[in-house]
Parts: sequence; structure tokens; C-alpha cells
Amino acid sequence: MNREIAIVEDEPALQSNYQEALERHGYRVRVYSNRAQALDAFADKLPELAIIDVGLGPEIEGGFELCRELRSMAPTLPIVFLTARDSELDTISGLRLGADDYLTKDISLEHLAARVVALFRRIDAFKQPQLPEDVITVGDLSIDLQRMVTTWKTDPVPLTVTELWMVYALVKHPGHVKTRGQLMDAANVVLDDATITSHIKRIRKKFLSLDASFECIETAYGMGYRWLS
Repeated sequence: MNREIAIVEDEPALQSNYQEALERHGYRVRVYSNRAQALDAFADKLPELAIIDVGLGPEIEGGFELCRELRSMAPTLPIVFLTARDSELDTISGLRLGADDYLTKDISLEHLAARVVALFRRIDAFKQPQLPEDVITVGDLSIDLQRMVTTWKTDPVPLTVTELWMVYALVKHPGHVKTRGQLMDAANVVLDDATITSHIKRIRKKFLSLDASFECIETAYGMGYRWLS
């Protein structure tokens, strides 16, 4: 069955362009013009990936609010922002809300399709791991690759796809420093240092919400990050 993508975009011409481009790659695409319309549809059935604009009609930051609401409904659902807003602050805001990628509208349709393919490939990679074991355990951390579920001391950690890849990259070699570039490569995204840092901060916050004594992600200043087992 072809995968289903939801596009939330208030400009009809862009809706059509994105829909046609992704359908050419074999995806089923649903389009919505505003936050309320999308939420009603998502309450009935979730897509397998959501592509969201930040500004939705009169709601200047409707996409940010939709991302927040969608994250509460589906903690691991892949979410991509596709917007004309290209400031660093907007990018960081989108990633802090739990988006897996933040793209600007000057991106080509083929590049957009390629990023979508890459995101689904990351999901499939977890479901078909290279390692013979389905579950990786390091100390109190456990990652179930088949189910894409991360637990800390038996409590589920609601990591996004991008965050899960970064944690996986760190725990594969505990104690070894992973540079920001290596983490970016592991997550298969193109981000600057500031947004990698934002992802790490968000990951730490999620673990700390479960365990106030969590200290496993250490910053190696000027180098990157390491997982302390």
C-alpha cells in the first residue's frame, strides 16, 4: 500500500504543486487549507507523514500550533515544516516543537520528494535493523528498533524520528564523541550547529522529564556529544 502524506498549505497553487510532485513518486496525498480542517481529519485518521506551512491563512503561526497539537496526538509521527519563513528563530522554533525537518519554499519539488524519501528510509531502517538484535539496551536505556520505541527505566520516551536516530548514533558507541556533523549524517538531515544543539536540548529535556538525575548525554565542548553509560 502506498504511504499517505498530509499537506497543510493555504495556497491552492502550492497545494497542487506539492501534491502532484509527491503523487508522481507513488504517495497518496491529502491536502488541507487550515489548521481546523487538518485537525478534524487527523482526529479521524492520521497520515504517515505531515508537511505543514507555518502561516495558515489568518493564523500567522497556525502551523506551529498544529505541530504542537499533532505531536500530542502522535509523538513519533514524522512532521516536516515547508514554509517561506527562513529565519533561524523560526527554524529553531519548529524543531523545538518536535518537527523532524524544516524546509523553505525555495526548495525544488524534486528536492522535497528526496527529503520525504529519506525520512521514510530512516523509519524503514529502524524497522529492518542491520543488527541481529531487535532491542538495543545500554544501561537504563532501551531502543526497540522494530517498533521505534525508546524507553528509560521502563518509561517510554516520546522521541521523534530525528531524535531517535541521534540517540541511536550516540548509544551505538558509548563514551565516544559524535560530532554535530556525524549526528546530522546519522539523522540524514541538513542542519546547522544551532539546530543540532536544539535537538540535543530537546532530547535531554524529554529524558529529564522522566528522570531528574539523567546525565547520560555529555557535551564535549568544541567537539560534539557523547553518551555516558
